[in-house]
Amino acid sequence: MSNSQYDETNRGALFKNSRKTKDSHPNMTGRINVEGKEYWISAWTKTDRNGNRFQSLSVNPVESNNRSNDNRTSGGDRADDHDDFDDDIPM
Repeated sequence: MSNSQYDETNRGALFKNSRKTKDSHPNMTGRINVEGKEYWISAWTKTDRNGNRFQSLSVNPVESNNRSNDNRTSGGDRADDHDDFDDDIPM
């Protein structure tokens, strides 16, 4: 996300997890920048007791050396693996 000509502070993106092989793997993964700090973000689609679907989220710092925090080890894609992430998005 840092190679863009735009200010990406407080922005992020999620992508469908094409590497999901287990129910415990996130449905979507990506990166988000919060106040200048980069995080991996993962989302699981869940259903509450009333039958309403929602997204449960998890974030982990990108600079973490803990491999379990790297979404690729949990079946996820990393946002920088997607060429379309740097496309212009109209405001």
